[in-house]
Amino acid sequence: MSSKMKAALKKSDGTFEVQEVDRVEIPAPDWVLARIKVSGICGTDLRHWKKHEPELECKIMGHELAAEVVEVGPAVKNVKPGDRVVVETLLGDGDCDWCRIQQYNLCPNLYKVRMETVSRSFAEYLIGPATKFHILPDNVSDEEAALLDTFAVSLHAQQLSGLHINDKVAIIGGGPIGLAQLQLAKASGADVILFDVVPSALEIGKELGADEVVNIETEDALARLKRFTLGRGADITFECAGGPSMPITLPQAVSFTRIGGKVVVVGGFEDGDTPISLNWQQMQKSGISLIPSASYGFWGIYPEMSLCLDLLSKGKINAKKMITHAFPLDKINEAFETAQNKKDTGAVFIALTM
Repeated sequence: MSSKMKAALKKSDGTFEVQEVDRVEIPAPDWVLARIKVSGICGTDLRHWKKHEPELECKIMGHELAAEVVEVGPAVKNVKPGDRVVVETLLGDGDCDWCRIQQYNLCPNLYKVRMETVSRSFAEYLIGPATKFHILPDNVSDEEAALLDTFAVSLHAQQLSGLHINDKVAIIGGGPIGLAQLQLAKASGADVILFDVVPSALEIGKELGADEVVNIETEDALARLKRFTLGRGADITFECAGGPSMPITLPQAVSFTRIGGKVVVVGGFEDGDTPISLNWQQMQKSGISLIPSASYGFWGIYPEMSLCLDLLSKGKINAKKMITHAFPLDKINEAFETAQNKKDTGAVFIALTM
């Protein structure tokens, strides 16, 4: 095995340059080295695209992937060389109160720790603790498995929401997170209306089971929502767009939600302070709950990543329909442009192959 590996390093202008770098090595007896087969581009990655961020310059990014185990430490029992795996890319410091109870998604040092090891999938190889590696069944492809991180994020949000069968659910944002949210809500017996501005995303949403889809730019979204919910508003609204649209979509989510309902914030914020005007008095008088959801972890005794893998292997969720494009790692900048310009390209989930 070569001591070098190919990796896409972030440049000062926020694009990538593929270079040969030192291959990562197993640092502890309970760690695993894997060769990445497929990595995905998500909304979090896009928020860093073409942005000058000195702290990320010359760093390897990426956190949605499927891989093949090539080497294991002497203490590893759950995987072996040759196993196809999905890798959970959330890794806390292991010492804080949140990590102690398996809420590592809330670890104060989460991003610092994960960016040094498991959250570096735009490369040929990756290392991580064996507990983060889950074996893939034969009926789940590498490309489908790369979407399990996305589904786990949406599952965590749904668990926090307390969604019940026959709930009326609104989802704002038809990207990978929103489409995963849609499928999980439908699998749990909810009626779902999906909102977005990209016609191709709404079409995929319809194919994945949305009861209604609404183009916010061309239709009266609130009127459609009210008709769908018999005038009450949604029991639960999931904000899944995130990013720079949040000052528009979060107030919209509140307006979509019924008295006593819930707004779950799944889409990610830009770094730093984000001023957002909300009708706080109306929210208080209406008893609307605002629930932030961050990544995923365990729910009870079960890793949420494993729960999603089980759903995928049983055919209860559809990842294949969400994969719209594939590029080799060498064309990572072209892949990001395609993901960014989704209105023109119809991109939802883009797979980077190694």
